[in-house]
Amino acid sequence: MEVGGMSLLGLKMSVPSSLLTFGAGVQMRRVARRLRGPDHAPAVQEQIFRKLAGKYSATEFGRTGGISRAMRYESFRRDVPLRNYEQFLPWIERMRRGEADVLWPGRCQHFAVSSGTTAGRTKYLPITSDMLEHFRRAGLDSLFFYAARVGHTRVFRGRHLFLGGSTSLARLPEAGNFATWGGDLSGITAINLPAWVEQCLYEPGREIAQMADWPAKLRAIAVRTSNRDITLLAGIPSWLLILAETMRAHTGAAPLNAIWPNLECLVHGGVPVTPFENELRAAAGPGIHFHEVYPASEAFIAAQDADPGAGLRLIANSGIFYEFLPLRIFDETRLGELGDRAVSLEGVRAGEDYVLLLTTPGGLCRYVIGDVVRFVSTTPPRLVYAGRTRLQLSAFGEHVIEKELTDALARVCAAGSLTVANFHVAPRFPDSAPDTMRGRHEWWLELKSSPEAQPETAVLARQLDTELQRRNEDYEAKRQGGGLDIPLVRLAAPGTFEQWMRHHGKWGGQSKMPRCRSDRTIADALAQLDGDV
Repeated sequence: MEVGGMSLLGLKMSVPSSLLTFGAGVQMRRVARRLRGPDHAPAVQEQIFRKLAGKYSATEFGRTGGISRAMRYESFRRDVPLRNYEQFLPWIERMRRGEADVLWPGRCQHFAVSSGTTAGRTKYLPITSDMLEHFRRAGLDSLFFYAARVGHTRVFRGRHLFLGGSTSLARLPEAGNFATWGGDLSGITAINLPAWVEQCLYEPGREIAQMADWPAKLRAIAVRTSNRDITLLAGIPSWLLILAETMRAHTGAAPLNAIWPNLECLVHGGVPVTPFENELRAAAGPGIHFHEVYPASEAFIAAQDADPGAGLRLIANSGIFYEFLPLRIFDETRLGELGDRAVSLEGVRAGEDYVLLLTTPGGLCRYVIGDVVRFVSTTPPRLVYAGRTRLQLSAFGEHVIEKELTDALARVCAAGSLTVANFHVAPRFPDSAPDTMRGRHEWWLELKSSPEAQPETAVLARQLDTELQRRNEDYEAKRQGGGLDIPLVRLAAPGTFEQWMRHHGKWGGQSKMPRCRSDRTIADALAQLDGDV
């Protein structure tokens, strides 16, 4: 944000609230003009590519890979292979030891610790000073997308409550005398906020933000913020609902805008909101605007700039170079052969599913983030999150993605006035038993309803089957051709999913429940827990 040509992004001094309000109004009008004007995203992406190529040329990774300052995109596309985290790991380990100029010029002091959504190995993602600048700029852009959309900047007159991970970072021992730190990305960004953000906007404050015990943290947030002027609330939908319950228990009031009368914006992201939307709107209160964002530990990718059905606007001007590989040709075992099949933003088509590739100012070059996106429009570039490459459901060749499962479930629940606490879908493989001669999907659903109000699982199975056939042609073909049987629905006991998430260190913060897998790793664990709960 700028005031009179002066950027507030890195400003360290205190900022009067009147100056913040004035600056927010100026910036909102600039962003609104940019969003309404001609789309220059492909040209901006070309500029970012050239800048990043110059930076990579000064690193050992770039020199080894033949990346030069003057490299053209076609050469980059042909000669630089796609890589996943495991292929970057040797380079990242060197950065963690304090080596300079490995993946990015200079040394890297912060690493975002993430296990993704697959319950796999812990990832350490480099968060350089340039990456921090990206997150600051993209985060502010997303807020001004909201302000431009509603036509005012009143959201900047109060405090913004973020339900992020702990800001307490752990010293990494590998670097010796050079201090490197690991922790949750939201914690790293929170302790690197500009002073004016911390002074004027940020909640729940440094001390509470450091807490890792989530029930205690939520209680502390309730005590601190119940009498504060909260205008914006941000977090993963399931945790926002838990916060709402905590605030109701502390204050005796509900919904949230009865506690915070000036609350106007609820920012959600990380997982599809549709299964939780009705309950979340009831918990927030009437008149609250929902604002969807698409953040990841590797980059802040997109944010809502129009009606929800329009998709999320790609944040194309904050230092990330994006590429897109058609999902239909994706094969993680052949990444080295697929580089020239990816396209830049200029080459994408609406309606096609793409594996998202990032080249970042943190040293991740042509990085396979593991997300699948689908463009709703290309001018301007708006997309929706469709799922994870490793969390597709295709044990029988049905190629079902997370978005299709989520949308089908949301439709069934809306029709039956059901509320979902959590869910997971897995294959159930054929065996010799009479009812499992063919493969089928097994849905694990934890619903928020009394035992006597539980729906018939056979009815739910038929409804889910119908919705999935309507959304996915491959699934429909397998069902109609006899390759798949009707799904099996299991209603999990209350607390089953919470127990699984706690056991796998995914309880709290930005942690998400994997919605589907093509194996039974999670389903079998849920079956064991369901008998114990």
